[in-house]
Amino acid sequence: MFKDGGVAGKKVLITAGGSGLGLEMARVFVAEGAQVMICDVDDAALKAAGTEMPGLVTTQADVSDEDSVARLFDQLQERLGGLDVLINNAGVAGPTGYVETLDKKEWDRTLAVNITGQFLCARRAIPLLKQSAGGVMTNLSSAAGHLGFAGRAPYSASKWAVVGFTKTLAIELGHFGIRVNAILPGAVEGPRIRAVIAAKADTLHRTVEEVAAEYENQASLGRMVHARDIANMALFLASGAAASVHGQALAVDGHTQALI
Repeated sequence: MFKDGGVAGKKVLITAGGSGLGLEMARVFVAEGAQVMICDVDDAALKAAGTEMPGLVTTQADVSDEDSVARLFDQLQERLGGLDVLINNAGVAGPTGYVETLDKKEWDRTLAVNITGQFLCARRAIPLLKQSAGGVMTNLSSAAGHLGFAGRAPYSASKWAVVGFTKTLAIELGHFGIRVNAILPGAVEGPRIRAVIAAKADTLHRTVEEVAAEYENQASLGRMVHARDIANMALFLASGAAASVHGQALAVDGHTQALI
C-alpha cells in the first residue's frame, strides 16, 4: 500500500485479533507482508483466524490479567523474536444503563480491559519497541473517547482514558523514536454494535430499528464506518508514510458530532 516505509517484515502484535477490528487489522498487515501475532480470549476465533491466514501466530491471552500478559510477551519473544508495532485493540462494550443503575463490577471490568489492559501491554512492549528501528504503538479509543455518551459511562470513561494515556506515552517515548497514536472509531458495522444497539433499545424502551437508524445518521456521512476503514488507518500509522504523525487522537467516524 505504501511503497516507501511499508510494513513488510515488521513484527506486529494485535490484541483481541480473533474477530472484529482486530481480525481485519490482522488481514491487512498480513497482506502487506508483516509478521503478525494476535491474541484473544476466544480459542475458537483464534483457530479460525489461523486457518484463514497461514503463518499468522496466535495465542490465548486476557489483557486485563497481569500474568496472562507476561505469558503473552514471553511467547511473543519466542515466536517473533521482537516487536516493531503494538496495536492495543482489546476492549469490551461494557454495560448499558444510566450511572445510578450500574453495578461496580461491570464498571471495574470495563476499565480493566479497556485501559488497564493497554497499560499492561504497553509496559511490556516498550522495552521491545526501544530495540526496534522506529517502534510504533497504536491504541484503540473510540468516538466516545472525545464525546459524552449517555448510558455508556464506563465505556466512555475508559476510552477518554486511552487518549490521555496515548498523549502521555507520546511525550515519554518520542525521544526514543517510538510513535504513539490513538484511533477513535465511530460506530463500526458488525455484530458488536448491533448488540449495543439492541441493549440500548431495551434500556430506552424503543425499537431496535429506531435506535439503529439513529446510529447510522449520527455521522455526517449517514452511515456506520467499516472495519477496513479502521484497519487501513492502523496500517498507515505503522508505516513510514506516517513518520511525523505522533501523539494524535485520530477520529475515523464519518464526522460524528454527538453520540446518542
